[in-house]
Amino acid sequence: MPQITKGGKYIFGWSVIREDYTLNIPSMAMQEYKMYDEDKIYIFSGSKSTGGFCITRKGLLINSKLKGILEDNPKLMNYQLKEGELIPYKGRSYAYLKIKNGKIKISKDMIDKLDLNIGDKLLSIRSSDIAFTMGLKGQLIERAENYKGDIEVY
Repeated sequence: MPQITKGGKYIFGWSVIREDYTLNIPSMAMQEYKMYDEDKIYIFSGSKSTGGFCITRKGLLINSKLKGILEDNPKLMNYQLKEGELIPYKGRSYAYLKIKNGKIKISKDMIDKLDLNIGDKLLSIRSSDIAFTMGLKGQLIERAENYKGDIEVY
């Protein structure tokens, strides 16, 4: 797992939004966050500086200091919303998606609301022990684009 700058964040690789709205999650992120343990994930809108979205799973979120996201939104917690339906909560948007073999499918509506495009290359970044980021813009993405080593594309 490359570390783009000395003392900086670790990255897992690039994920490309394909024509069929699918993208593959880097295998190292899948393993580190134990995404194979569940068949659904939560995504939430990224920061203003990085864009994109963050990914977590119920087992990580429900046992964290951020568990209020699920407790305050029982339909999200129990997957009772339409898959991919983004709901607002405290300045961010949240949804759940099915995940299979490290692949997720986002909708056209999600792409529009998250300000993404087909063909966008998202950088998978270790953010915390709760979630990782699929970043679209900002300094870390620029550094990754200029990185001389190999960063795997999924």
